Amino acid sequence: MQAKAGDRVKVHYTLKDANGNVVETSVKTAPIEFTIGEGTAIPGFERGIVGMSANETKTITIPPEDAYGPRDERKVFEFRRENAPADFDPQIGQTVQMHKPDGSSFFVTVVDRTENGFMMDANHPLAGKELIFDLQLVEIVG
Repeated sequence: MQAKAGDRVKVHYTLKDANGNVVETSVKTAPIEFTIGEGTAIPGFERGIVGMSANETKTITIPPEDAYGPRDERKVFEFRRENAPADFDPQIGQTVQMHKPDGSSFFVTVVDRTENGFMMDANHPLAGKELIFDLQLVEIVG
């Protein structure tokens, strides 16, 4: 049986960057479980699973537009110190949660300190990057 849209699957993956460095892997933990077509995984990842059989392995390369999208420099902004809590002192590279005026939250990465505050990047850390996945379809649950 081959995986198709609507199937619930369990998948082990190893994500590598363009240089072959491992970014993250599920191999030493539990496989991820999701339903193909629900949109809980990036589109290129879901498409890579379609047609695989249980215990099959393969490597796929996903362009940015089928992953986390292109990098958007408009999502890099200065967060002024005067708008932060008094004890706010993040480190460069740290991920922090911020809140919009409507109360919704989003995550940013601190990329620099400025004279007036901090430079923040709201792009996904993998935006604009080609992703290489080693996949193993562990099981088609149903």
